[in-house]
Parts: sequence; C-alpha cells; structure tokens
Amino acid sequence: MSTVVDELGARLKTYEGRAAAVAGRGKDPVNEPMIRHWCEAMGDTNPAYAGPDAVAPPTMLQAWTMGGLSGHTGRTGAYDELFDLLDEAGCTSVVATDCEQEYLRPLRPGDEVTFDAVIESVSDRKTTKLGTGYFVTTRMDVRVGPDLVGTHRFRILKYAPARQKQKIRSARRPRPVVNRDNAGFWEGVERHQLLIQRCTDCGTLRHPWLPGCNACGGLDWDTVEASGDGTVYSYVVMHHPPFPAFDPPYAVGLIELAEGVRIVSNVVGVPYDKVRIGLPVRLEFQRYDDEDGPLVLPVFRAQEGREGEVG
Repeated sequence: MSTVVDELGARLKTYEGRAAAVAGRGKDPVNEPMIRHWCEAMGDTNPAYAGPDAVAPPTMLQAWTMGGLSGHTGRTGAYDELFDLLDEAGCTSVVATDCEQEYLRPLRPGDEVTFDAVIESVSDRKTTKLGTGYFVTTRMDVRVGPDLVGTHRFRILKYAPARQKQKIRSARRPRPVVNRDNAGFWEGVERHQLLIQRCTDCGTLRHPWLPGCNACGGLDWDTVEASGDGTVYSYVVMHHPPFPAFDPPYAVGLIELAEGVRIVSNVVGVPYDKVRIGLPVRLEFQRYDDEDGPLVLPVFRAQEGREGEVG
C-alpha cells in the first residue's frame, strides 16, 4: 500500500512547474461598477476607491482573473490531469487552505489584465483530521501589458476523506477566534452589549472590528453600543454540510443595524423559508453550554407580527 502511495506522490511531483494557464485574459477590464459592488459588500468607504483618480482595492486582484462558469480559454490540461490522478487514487474531496497575494502596483479602471498560472508545488502525502492527501499550490502572475502588477498563490488540500466516527461525543459549538483586535467586541458580548467601533478622528462607525479606520486611516477609536434594531440586508440558508452543533436548514443573515454597519449572525424566531430581505429584526443574546464552557453569541430575532411586511 505504501509503495502505491509513494508512486502516486512521485507522479504528482512531475506536474510541478507545469503551466496551469497560459496567456489568460481577464474577461472585463478593471471597472468602476465592480469596484463599487466590492466596496459596498465589504463596507469599505476608503476614498481612494472612488472618483476620477480611483484605484481598485488591492484584495480584488483575483476578481479580475476569474473565468466565471464558462472558464478561460488559456487554461491548460495539466491541472485537470493532476486532479484526475488524485480522484483515481481516492482523493476525491478538496478544501481551500490559504491564499497569499503580493501587490506590486495599484490597478485602475481601464486596465486590461492578463495572467499566467503555474503548478508551483505538490506536497508529500499528508494526513490531517479531514483525511489523507496532498497540498497543491498554484501561483498566478497578473500583468497589465508587460508589467507584473501582482501575484496570487492559492493552496488546496486534495484528500481522501477520513472515516467518520460512528458516534460524536457531544455537539460542541465552534468558538469564535478572539485576538487583540476584536477582544473588546467579545468582552462586550459576554456583558450582553453589542459594541461598534467609532473612529475618534472622523467619527466613522465600523464593523467588524479593525485596528484602523477604513475611511480616514486613523488609529484611535472608542465604542458605541448598538441599539439592537436592524433589518436583514442579505441572507443565505445553510443546508450542507451538516455540523453536530447545528440543525440545518437554518438562515444566516447579513444584518444592517440601525447605526448603519452590518454584522453576520443567525436569524431566529421565524422559519428559515420565511426570512426575507428587509425583514425587521431585534438583537438578543443566546448562551450555549457544552464541555468547552459557556458561550454567549449575538443573534437576531424576527420582530413579532412584522414578518408579513416584507416579501
């Protein structure tokens, strides 16, 4: 068995350095409407992304190279061949693990983007909690004319799923990642307060919490407590994959608070198929207890008697 696996790894290694896309071309030039949509979705009000001298947000780098459902004509067969080998070996599942971007100059409306991609590396066989497989890293070089403007590395794990345990010991709810930038927010939640950051230089409110203001760049801030009123700005209904601590289907909403900022949370108090954009909601705090200890989370309950006002 180990010999077969070693042979597979050796075959996969032969794809390192092979092109995954050659002379690919962005389907649209860098353009103001896409920049505006991106900034609205991200809540980014940086003035550098609007006006006659606008530049595109650097993190949009990959957006200009995406091929959509029809794909790109410049794609080679090497990447598909690599995946076929992994599928045949039982590595039928895939999960993105991380990406890394380097920005060499800003992109501006009207720029025509071209790109080349290469299979940069295939790891040795790795065993993770998800299963056993290989990490595959691709690197995309993005250009405008002859100039390299950015690099995008994307790493996935292609693996054979591990066998599930017959019985899960307990339904443990995932814990939020708490760091020095957002610790104050979670401390407020424990006190049943939803705190919003406010820049003390320009007064702009922001959420999620950030170390600096995305409007003026100021580093000083204080907080205001949210009133708790809001509406559903957008939402998705989660059906799959199932997790032990959740009972799908359930609605996850992007809630626009009365103060103007948005937060992602569960919509409760109404069936998932009755959630609608514009639905009025009210903040409440739910406590969950399991073997990891108590956990308090903000959720948003549909206001009674008002579900029929939308839809």
